[in-house]
Amino acid sequence: MKVSSGPLCSREGTRERMKKKFKTDKHLLIPKHTKLSDAQKEKLLEKYNISIKELPRIFKTDPAISSLNPKPKDVIRIARRSQTASEAIFYRVVIDV
Repeated sequence: MKVSSGPLCSREGTRERMKKKFKTDKHLLIPKHTKLSDAQKEKLLEKYNISIKELPRIFKTDPAISSLNPKPKDVIRIARRSQTASEAIFYRVVIDV
């Protein structure tokens, strides 16, 4: 039996196929990520009396937010399940790599 050395047998081909099949934002262990509108972002910054530079950061290339088409300075809301408080909310500002 002859084994092909084409892209289907290579690691790169396998990674490409996995990227197409596997959606990280749909995975059970990935918390819900949503992009805030500009009005929501301003309201958040005003509520906590902070600037956008004071928020924790998340890379634009993070797989969890790739489907949101993030741009630098967008704010991402992350809703994680919590045992003590049914849901915990976190915010991150998108940065370029």
